[in-house]
Amino acid sequence: MQEGSATGLDAALARVGDRWSLLVVDALLGGPMRFNDLQASLGTIASNVLAQRLRHLEGIGLVVATPYSTRPPRFSYGLTGQGLDLAGAVRLLASWGAEQAGSPAEAPLHDVCGASLEARWYCPTCVRVVDDGDLGEPGFI
Repeated sequence: MQEGSATGLDAALARVGDRWSLLVVDALLGGPMRFNDLQASLGTIASNVLAQRLRHLEGIGLVVATPYSTRPPRFSYGLTGQGLDLAGAVRLLASWGAEQAGSPAEAPLHDVCGASLEARWYCPTCVRVVDDGDLGEPGFI
Protein backbone atom coordinates (compact mmCIF):
# COMPACT_ATOMS: atom_id res chain seq x y z
CA MET A 1 0.00 0.00 0.00
CA GLN A 2 1.32 3.42 -0.90
CA GLU A 3 1.86 6.15 1.68
CA GLY A 4 -1.34 8.13 2.13
CA SER A 5 -3.58 5.68 0.27
CA ALA A 6 -6.59 4.28 2.09
CA THR A 7 -7.96 0.76 1.90
CA GLY A 8 -11.52 -0.29 2.53
CA LEU A 9 -10.44 -1.52 5.96
CA ASP A 10 -8.89 1.87 6.75
CA ALA A 11 -12.15 3.58 5.79
CA ALA A 12 -14.24 1.17 7.88
CA LEU A 13 -12.01 1.54 10.93
CA ALA A 14 -12.08 5.32 10.64
CA ARG A 15 -15.88 5.21 10.82
CA VAL A 16 -16.61 2.48 13.39
CA GLY A 17 -13.23 1.26 14.58
CA ASP A 18 -13.67 1.74 18.29
CA ARG A 19 -14.88 -0.99 20.61
CA TRP A 20 -18.11 0.61 21.78
CA SER A 21 -19.35 1.65 18.34
CA LEU A 22 -19.23 -1.93 17.08
CA LEU A 23 -20.91 -3.19 20.27
CA VAL A 24 -23.69 -0.59 19.85
CA VAL A 25 -24.24 -1.70 16.25
CA ASP A 26 -24.30 -5.32 17.39
CA ALA A 27 -26.84 -4.57 20.13
CA LEU A 28 -29.09 -2.73 17.67
CA LEU A 29 -29.10 -5.60 15.16
CA GLY A 30 -32.02 -7.05 17.13
CA GLY A 31 -34.08 -3.91 16.58
CA PRO A 32 -34.50 -0.39 17.98
CA MET A 33 -33.77 0.21 21.66
CA ARG A 34 -34.21 3.02 24.14
CA PHE A 35 -31.10 4.55 25.70
CA ASN A 36 -31.41 2.83 29.10
CA ASP A 37 -32.15 -0.55 27.54
CA LEU A 38 -29.18 -0.17 25.23
CA GLN A 39 -26.92 0.82 28.12
CA ALA A 40 -28.10 -2.17 30.17
CA SER A 41 -27.45 -4.54 27.26
CA LEU A 42 -23.88 -3.25 26.88
CA GLY A 43 -22.96 -3.70 30.52
CA THR A 44 -20.13 -1.45 31.67
CA ILE A 45 -20.43 1.46 29.23
CA ALA A 46 -20.70 4.89 30.86
CA SER A 47 -23.75 6.92 29.85
CA ASN A 48 -21.62 9.78 28.49
CA VAL A 49 -19.62 7.36 26.33
CA LEU A 50 -22.81 5.74 25.01
CA ALA A 51 -24.30 9.16 24.21
CA GLN A 52 -21.11 10.15 22.38
CA ARG A 53 -21.03 6.90 20.35
CA LEU A 54 -24.72 7.22 19.44
CA ARG A 55 -24.18 10.83 18.25
CA HIS A 56 -21.19 9.69 16.19
CA LEU A 57 -23.05 6.75 14.64
CA GLU A 58 -26.02 8.99 13.91
CA GLY A 59 -23.71 11.58 12.35
CA ILE A 60 -22.23 9.05 9.92
CA GLY A 61 -25.65 7.69 9.00
CA LEU A 62 -25.55 4.28 10.69
CA VAL A 63 -28.03 5.00 13.49
CA VAL A 64 -31.26 6.98 13.54
CA ALA A 65 -32.76 8.49 16.70
CA THR A 66 -36.56 8.50 16.80
CA PRO A 67 -38.21 10.61 19.51
CA TYR A 68 -40.80 8.88 21.67
CA SER A 69 -41.19 11.65 24.27
CA THR A 70 -40.88 15.42 24.01
CA ARG A 71 -40.88 16.31 27.72
CA PRO A 72 -38.24 15.35 28.55
CA PRO A 73 -36.82 14.58 25.11
CA ARG A 74 -36.21 10.83 24.83
CA PHE A 75 -35.26 8.72 21.85
CA SER A 76 -35.30 5.20 20.55
CA TYR A 77 -32.23 4.24 18.53
CA GLY A 78 -32.22 1.96 15.51
CA LEU A 79 -29.95 1.07 12.63
CA THR A 80 -30.36 2.64 9.21
CA GLY A 81 -29.96 0.59 6.03
CA GLN A 82 -26.23 1.38 6.12
CA GLY A 83 -26.07 0.23 9.73
CA LEU A 84 -27.82 -3.03 8.87
CA ASP A 85 -25.25 -3.55 6.10
CA LEU A 86 -22.69 -4.05 8.88
CA ALA A 87 -24.52 -7.10 10.26
CA GLY A 88 -22.49 -9.65 8.33
CA ALA A 89 -19.16 -8.06 9.17
CA VAL A 90 -20.03 -7.70 12.87
CA ARG A 91 -21.17 -11.32 13.08
CA LEU A 92 -18.02 -12.57 11.33
CA LEU A 93 -15.83 -10.51 13.64
CA ALA A 94 -17.72 -11.81 16.71
CA SER A 95 -17.34 -15.39 15.52
CA TRP A 96 -13.62 -14.92 14.88
CA GLY A 97 -13.15 -13.30 18.30
CA ALA A 98 -14.97 -16.13 20.08
CA GLU A 99 -12.79 -18.66 18.25
CA GLN A 100 -9.60 -16.81 19.24
CA ALA A 101 -10.73 -16.68 22.87
CA GLY A 102 -11.44 -20.42 22.87
CA SER A 103 -15.15 -19.80 23.36
CA PRO A 104 -17.88 -21.58 21.44
CA ALA A 105 -18.40 -19.98 18.05
CA GLU A 106 -21.05 -17.28 17.88
CA ALA A 107 -21.99 -18.01 14.29
CA PRO A 108 -25.50 -17.07 13.17
CA LEU A 109 -27.91 -19.99 13.11
CA HIS A 110 -30.14 -21.16 10.28
CA ASP A 111 -33.77 -20.61 11.38
CA VAL A 112 -34.97 -23.72 9.53
CA CYS A 113 -32.62 -26.39 10.95
CA GLY A 114 -30.66 -24.62 13.70
CA ALA A 115 -27.23 -25.34 12.20
CA SER A 116 -24.40 -22.77 12.36
CA LEU A 117 -24.02 -20.80 9.14
CA GLU A 118 -20.69 -20.23 7.42
CA ALA A 119 -19.74 -17.18 5.35
CA ARG A 120 -18.53 -17.74 1.81
CA TRP A 121 -17.47 -15.45 -1.03
CA TYR A 122 -19.85 -15.68 -3.97
CA CYS A 123 -19.31 -14.50 -7.53
CA PRO A 124 -22.62 -13.39 -9.07
CA THR A 125 -21.07 -13.36 -12.57
CA CYS A 126 -19.86 -16.97 -12.43
CA VAL A 127 -22.75 -17.97 -10.16
CA ARG A 128 -20.53 -19.97 -7.81
CA VAL A 129 -18.91 -19.96 -4.39
CA VAL A 130 -15.26 -18.90 -4.53
CA ASP A 131 -12.56 -20.61 -2.47
CA ASP A 132 -9.87 -18.62 -0.67
CA GLY A 133 -7.30 -19.77 -3.24
CA ASP A 134 -9.35 -18.17 -6.04
CA LEU A 135 -9.58 -14.74 -4.41
CA GLY A 136 -7.77 -11.93 -6.21
CA GLU A 137 -6.74 -8.55 -4.88
CA PRO A 138 -9.55 -6.16 -4.03
CA GLY A 139 -10.49 -4.13 -7.07
CA PHE A 140 -12.67 -1.26 -8.02
CA ILE A 141 -15.48 -1.33 -10.53
